[in-house]
Amino acid sequence: MQIDISSQDGIVIMKVSGRMDATTVGDFTDECQKQLKSGAGRYIVDLGGLEYISSAGLRGILTLGKSCKAAKATLSFCSMQAMVADMFKLSGFMSILAVYGTLDEALAGMR
Repeated sequence: MQIDISSQDGIVIMKVSGRMDATTVGDFTDECQKQLKSGAGRYIVDLGGLEYISSAGLRGILTLGKSCKAAKATLSFCSMQAMVADMFKLSGFMSILAVYGTLDEALAGMR
């Protein structure tokens, strides 16, 4: 898994690619905690390059959501491939997390 970090209009954008599973979710969680400690208040996780997510990956997403809520930070997800979107739907994450079709839509939702 690879995570690329950028910023636009004060919003931290984390582009995740590859596979998020028990082997790689620790890297995701560590990077998310690092970003939260930086003090930014708005985050978008772009999952357009994520090909696969396991239940361990979903737990990592849930952990990030809880951490953002505790830090009073805004969190959105965008650009999911079909498999990842299906897992979000099956797990009920679509109803508890802000999910957008594209990065542009997520950015607009943060303004």
